Amino acid sequence: MQNLLDFDAEGLTAWFAEQGEKPFRAKQVLRWIHRSGVADFDAMTDIAKSLREKLKATAVIAPPTVVSDKVSEDGTRKFLIDVGNGNAVETVFIPEVERGTLCVSTQAGCALDCAFCSTGKQGFNRNLTVAEIIGQVWLANRALGAVHGDERVISNVVLMGMGEPLANFENTVTALRLMLDDNAYGLSRRRVTVSTSGLVPVMDRLRDECPVALAVSLHAPNDALRDELVPINQKYPLVELMAACRRYLEKAPRDFITFEYVMLEGVNDSDTHARQLISLVKTVPCKFNLIPFNPFPGSPFLRSPAERVRRFADILMAAGIITTTRKTRGDDIDAACGQLAGQVKDKTKRTAGRVIALKEIRP
Repeated sequence: MQNLLDFDAEGLTAWFAEQGEKPFRAKQVLRWIHRSGVADFDAMTDIAKSLREKLKATAVIAPPTVVSDKVSEDGTRKFLIDVGNGNAVETVFIPEVERGTLCVSTQAGCALDCAFCSTGKQGFNRNLTVAEIIGQVWLANRALGAVHGDERVISNVVLMGMGEPLANFENTVTALRLMLDDNAYGLSRRRVTVSTSGLVPVMDRLRDECPVALAVSLHAPNDALRDELVPINQKYPLVELMAACRRYLEKAPRDFITFEYVMLEGVNDSDTHARQLISLVKTVPCKFNLIPFNPFPGSPFLRSPAERVRRFADILMAAGIITTTRKTRGDDIDAACGQLAGQVKDKTKRTAGRVIALKEIRP
């Protein structure tokens, strides 16, 4: 049985052609699935009964299963979603006055092993399918009551949940195309953001194939420190990453890159680090999003004090760089940035408890 959640418009049109059906059927079914949140072919009332019977025999609309649904005191809502074989990923909805943002996962775990990230410490099992990625949006829309086409509760989607989106490129891009499709979720490219730790060649592919807003997990102003905090830097160092950011802006829907920067006390939060950042990004139109570190069990890091974060931001802003500090949301249900862990059957056989020689890499 074919899961129709695995198809974007092009894929669904091709599948219908294989079934001997006309292309317009794909548009009809796409709207029923994604705009109306329908999983029952019998509910697709403008489709001939004969086709509905055919679909019931050959296809399913099968999102992953919600294991738990928790709501924070601040209204943040975290879904734990079963993706099979003992793995579960987390999806977070953050309501605000003028927008609703859904944070979506793209992998069961993450292989990049960033030092400060709870997800990375879980290890890595596999890439999520298209149905499992877009299924998070589908499930959240239903849970939030936005299933009648023109209603919109989710105005923004950020691929910042579990996993590195660009390490699951094909499935991520297919899901992105559904988010952007007016017959599906109809989101603006400016309101869909992919976060990456810096997979340089794949950043170029995203620019060429499906440019959306881009956030780069930077977290350090020099290679020595970033090699330890974000190990992918050892393969794609900062000079290559900054060049890729400049290339991405040639086709990006926004005229800046967002740099995410988690604030770790005594590690990357000094005045010297701030000044190094100013030098690093001087040729990249950008803004900074400073993220207070959210502790998790076993982490060696501490959150930078609020005054230190403020001072760090002031130095960046004095240099003309737009800088915001992310408000911590959902930390009472472990839904804050860096806390998403889910349940992952690690296949990497990674050695636990990596010790970072921070004294050797501080400036």
